[in-house]
Amino acid sequence: MPTIPPEQPPLSEPEPREAHRARHIAESFGSDAERYDRTRPRYPDALVARIVAESPGRDVLDVGTGTGIAARQFQAAGSRVLGVEPDPRMAEFARRSGVEVEVSTFEAWDTAGRTFDAVVAGQTWHWVDPVAGAAKAAQVLCPGGRLAVFWYVFQPPSELAAAFATVYRRVLPGSPFDRATMPGLDTYSAFFTKASTGIQQAGAFGDAAQWQFDWEQPCTRDEWLEQVPTFGGHSQFPADKLEALLDGIGAAIDAAGGGFTMHYTAVAVTAVRTDTDRPPTTG
Repeated sequence: MPTIPPEQPPLSEPEPREAHRARHIAESFGSDAERYDRTRPRYPDALVARIVAESPGRDVLDVGTGTGIAARQFQAAGSRVLGVEPDPRMAEFARRSGVEVEVSTFEAWDTAGRTFDAVVAGQTWHWVDPVAGAAKAAQVLCPGGRLAVFWYVFQPPSELAAAFATVYRRVLPGSPFDRATMPGLDTYSAFFTKASTGIQQAGAFGDAAQWQFDWEQPCTRDEWLEQVPTFGGHSQFPADKLEALLDGIGAAIDAAGGGFTMHYTAVAVTAVRTDTDRPPTTG
């Protein structure tokens, strides 16, 4: 069964503790931006191509652009991309990779009267208020413009997923990554629902749709061990715990033959701005 996706917070924590933990996770990704950019999977080309094809033009706003992974894919597909990113470390890396970025949360970002043909967000919309975010997207989208927010989840072979979970339970008991039986798409379904509800409540879009894309990618032991420290909160683990975790995961992969095939599923929640009057500002 799937492991927990890298950004997923525990679902059972009390709200204040969950909010505190979420802030720490959000701040952890920029601690090693180069590793994050090097190891994180790219989005399916078919997803990028469909968003570009079903938008009225080539001007794209990338919300939570991070190191620019999705932004560069949209650039390669012929789009002009502006990123908005709250972490200055991630934003600086994206700039060095050729992406124009403004540092801000999306809700507080100054639109300066600019409009776009598409607003996209890869692996980041769960950090944005779903209603305020959709309303903000509607402000900057031209009529007929498309909002597309998307996530991916990963699923290693079931025996290896169970072995990974065993390592987490031993080294970091209580970690959300020790739940090898939690289905990835079911875990993220709350994000899809919140995004769809926010789009509906913004009142400026047609019905939200979901697009799904599946792909597989071979992964070596070293490649996976490079990616694991980029998962949410992992950079904040004590060094000895992280080392023990990586040793245990590496041993599990060695026992499985030194590599494996990861199955990925990406889901986009998307809708078209249909109203002709600019929505009221959200501040």
